[in-house]
Formats: sequence, C-alpha cells, structure tokens
Amino acid sequence: MEDLTPLTNLQQIPEGAPRKKMSERQPLLLQSDASDYEGSRGSAARPVRSSPPDNTLVNVHSEDSLAVHAAASGSGDDEHGSAADKASYNPTLHRTLEHPTSNFDTLIHLLKGNIGTGILAMPDAFKNAGLYVGLFGTMIMGAICTHCMHMLVNCSHELCRRLQQPALDFSEVAYCSFETGPLGLRRYSQLARRIVTTFLFITQIGFCCVYFLFVALNIKDVMDHYYKINVHIYLLLMLVPMILLNLVRNLKYLTPVSLIAAILTVAGLAISFSYMLHDLPDVHTVKPIATWATLPLYFGTAIYAFEGIGVVLPLENNMRTPEDFGGTTGVLNTGMVIVACLYTSVGFFGYLKYGEDVKGSITLNLPQGDTLSQLVRITMAVAIFLSYTLQFYVPVNIVEPFVRSHFDTTRAKDLSATVLRIVLVTFTFLLATCIPNLGSIISLVGAVSSSALALIAPPIIEMITFYNVGYGRYNWMLWKDFLILIFGLGGFVFGTWASLAQILNDRTH
Repeated sequence: MEDLTPLTNLQQIPEGAPRKKMSERQPLLLQSDASDYEGSRGSAARPVRSSPPDNTLVNVHSEDSLAVHAAASGSGDDEHGSAADKASYNPTLHRTLEHPTSNFDTLIHLLKGNIGTGILAMPDAFKNAGLYVGLFGTMIMGAICTHCMHMLVNCSHELCRRLQQPALDFSEVAYCSFETGPLGLRRYSQLARRIVTTFLFITQIGFCCVYFLFVALNIKDVMDHYYKINVHIYLLLMLVPMILLNLVRNLKYLTPVSLIAAILTVAGLAISFSYMLHDLPDVHTVKPIATWATLPLYFGTAIYAFEGIGVVLPLENNMRTPEDFGGTTGVLNTGMVIVACLYTSVGFFGYLKYGEDVKGSITLNLPQGDTLSQLVRITMAVAIFLSYTLQFYVPVNIVEPFVRSHFDTTRAKDLSATVLRIVLVTFTFLLATCIPNLGSIISLVGAVSSSALALIAPPIIEMITFYNVGYGRYNWMLWKDFLILIFGLGGFVFGTWASLAQILNDRTH
C-alpha cells in the first residue's frame, strides 16, 4: 500500500491572507481529546480523522487549523453572513490542496479502505447466516452502509455551507451537527465529538487485536505440519518485533513496508480464490438459512468488513473534483459495488467450498500439506503483520498528545510517547491472548464499534443536521433514519451479546 500522507487536511484561509500550503512534514493527525477540548472556544484544533481497515490515509493538520468551535457557536450571528450568502457558499471552492487526488486515485483508496482482513472472514459470516441469507444479506448490508456514507457526506456539505467552512471530518460533523441543531442538544456537542473519537479509537485497537491473532494463527497453521506449539507462544514471539516496528514514528519510512504488504495481500487473495473455486460441491451440501441464534454473529462480521465510513470524508475532501464522489455513478457507489461483489463472492464460494468446517479466516481452511497453500498463509501473515503499524497510527495519535502534555521537557515527552507505544502494543497482545477465536473477535469488534460508526452515528447526525431544514415530504428522511438507527442498535446489542457469549463459551471448553 502506498504512502498517502501527502493527502493533507484542508484549512480555512482568512480573507485577504496569503494562501499557505501545508507541509508534508507537519505533525501526524490532530491533538487528542484533551487538547482539542480544553482550548479556547475560538482556537479549537481539529479532531482526529481516522482510517478504516487497511487504509493508510493518515491526515496531518497545520497551524492554520479550522476554528470550527467558534464558527459553530456563533452560526446564528450576523457576522457569519446572511442566509443567502450561506446558501451560495460552495465549500469545494475554498479548499487549498497541495496534492489533490484524481477520481481513479480516490477509487483505489476507497477500495483499500474497505478491503482488509474482513474479506477473509466472510465465509465464516455466511456460516452464521446460511448460504442464501448471507448472499442477499451481504448485498443489503452493503447498500445500507453505502447509503450511510452518502448521508455523512451530505451532512458534511450542509454543515460546511451553514458554517462557511471548506471541509469537516467525521468527529467535526458530529460536533457541528449538535452545536447548530436544536437548542436542547447543543450542550452535548462536545460529548458527541468525544463519542465518535472514542469509537474510532476502539475500532482501530480492535483491528490491531485481529491483526495480532490473524498472524499468530496462520503461522501456527503452517508450523503445525512440523511442530505442535500453542498459539500463545506465537503471540509472545511476535510481541517484541511488533513493538520495535511500531516505534517508527514517521509513516514515510514505512512506505516500502506498505507497498510490500499490498502486493502480498493481492497475491494471497488471488491464490485463495483459486482454491475456493476448485471442485465446488452442490449448493445443497450447506445450510440455505441458519438459526436466529447465529445471525447476530453474521451481522458483526459483515459490518466489520464493510466499516469503511471513516475514510469517506478524508477522500472526498482531498479530491480534485469532489462533485464526482457522489451520484449514481460516482466514485463512492462504484467502489462500494466492487467491494460488495468481492465480499459476497468470497463469502458465498468460501462457505460453499468448506461448509460448516469453515474457520475465522479462509486461509486457515486451505490444505495444510500443500506447498502453495502454506505459502499463502505465510504471505498473508507477513502482509497483515506489516499492516499492523498502519492501523496502530490512529489510536496512538489520539492518545499521544494527551500523554505528552503532562511532561515539560522534550526528552520526557519523547520518552513518554515511546512508553505509550509499548503499552498499547502490549495491550493489543493481551487482548488477542484472551480471545483465541478469530471469528469471535472480528464479530465483536464489528458489533461494538463498527456498527456505532457505520449505522448508528450517521442517522443521528442527519436527523439533527436537517432539524431546521426539513425532512422532506411526509418526513421520509426522518422515518428512514429511524429504521436505520433501529437496525444499527439491534445489531449493536444482539451482535455484542452473541459475540461475548461465543467468546466465553470458547474459553470454558
């Protein structure tokens, strides 16, 4: 995966001031929750813009960061312009981009942001849903998630026009929607931003745990052909190399690592597909419909795989022609149709091929004694091991500014940042050790954090954003948002419950 750090955050340029391009060497990501929220109302820094699975888009911020807080809190004042000025304001004309991306670049980044370890778990998801429920359910899930991405982009555009800001990220959209919404909800604007940032942190930590366990299980599967060793030994052996790799703070130094990981991932998926399509059994050999008890596990795994909503606004904000992002044949719909087709194909054929014996990752089902299948496991294990540090950048940069703020000298700040990285990597190692079932941890991460970001937050944000604008004829937008919200909350509750029950059951046997 190539380095995407040149895709910088957008900044507001004061009228009459010289336009200042942002340096690629400026600090990665934004300040943490503490530094964001303790500043003055007129100088609040932009919150973290996060990345979904296997996405290397890490944003930087400049010294000229947006004063979103001040704009939102005074949005009703005359100083922000008349209603006519706000209606004619086009955010895309006020963006200053050092390296804008083309439509094709954006499509590639969108695919990378949505295709990760989740695609290898789709056959296990189909086992929990049944062949045909999984087939149609995955397509429906993809359509709902794509619509929620459109909702988030539309809310961002509406709030940008309302506040006359060039761009907003996920947590800013949540904050500004509350700050400019009904009076009774404005007191919760900071809470909304903190909640979104928290779930972004939980999501990325969850991804890191999945990566840790994925690598250990695939290496164990290869080595079991020669020596039988407990998976916890492999996890322990990985700990020190993982810590050393994540002490690298500049993402630019990891560009070759990202490229190697991308090449290995594509090669591993291609070979895995060739195994799945060889000698497929009849469709009657697998369950068409699974039991109600396992459907929440399917939901958790599927929403984990589709949770790419965190990359949507960064990509749209950095496009050369952002008007091509939406629309029926736009970049977003095109990319998500490809993603949905890939997930459905891997899930359908993987479950049809291996049936009830399918495991948390399809690579674990490949023939153990076959040299090529062993190579696939090693290839995917190395690719995911190298990708761990990219996922790790998001949570560490959420917490690191808060930790550094407690020390005075530069040496103490750097030492505290190093200790923080060691602690967080060790924490993901401990979580992976406690949950040895890969399918269960994927389902749990999806049900808890991915559903919150992809299905619960967007309808709430849209209902609040368009409170003063209107919900359309017969309030169709309001009813639609309620249905999506109920679906997301149901998946959150029942998916979390089923995943925890499976984890506890696995540990007692």
